[in-house]
Amino acid sequence: MKKKKKNSPSKLFTRISTAVTKAAGRPVAFICAALVVVCWAILGPVFNYSDTWQLVINTGTTIITFLMVFVIQQSQNRDTLAIQLKLNELIASHAHASNRLVDIEDLTEEELAVIKKFYIRLSKLAGKEVDLHATHSIDEAEENHQKKSKDISKNPGDAARNNSR
Repeated sequence: MKKKKKNSPSKLFTRISTAVTKAAGRPVAFICAALVVVCWAILGPVFNYSDTWQLVINTGTTIITFLMVFVIQQSQNRDTLAIQLKLNELIASHAHASNRLVDIEDLTEEELAVIKKFYIRLSKLAGKEVDLHATHSIDEAEENHQKKSKDISKNPGDAARNNSR
């Protein structure tokens, strides 16, 4: 017989934050929040627009905002990690994918800028390709482009036929 594991504070917070995030993202949550603001505004004349009347909405919105920052951030972190792991799995499982991109999210801004330059170069090389469906790593794209450039210079007639297809 399996023993039930006790819920750790982390699991409990994850469950709560997921539920709160889902609930807060629904139209009903917006309607409820709007109704609270409307009721508060209607009650303004009743309370002579007093400091206490203003303090109620200010305190309520501040507390809710403060707590929601942590809840939403936790949900965002979980979603981002899950997406990164799925992308890493796709990259790692594809025989022709560049493994340089696995764990790319851990690189510095400068390292990401270098990789971006490679992909800009790859995009420019791909733009010169006749086959729109051809994909390559950066190294393969450069090699293929150089080979095709040499082939075209040797046989200019072949290039004209390939471009007319």
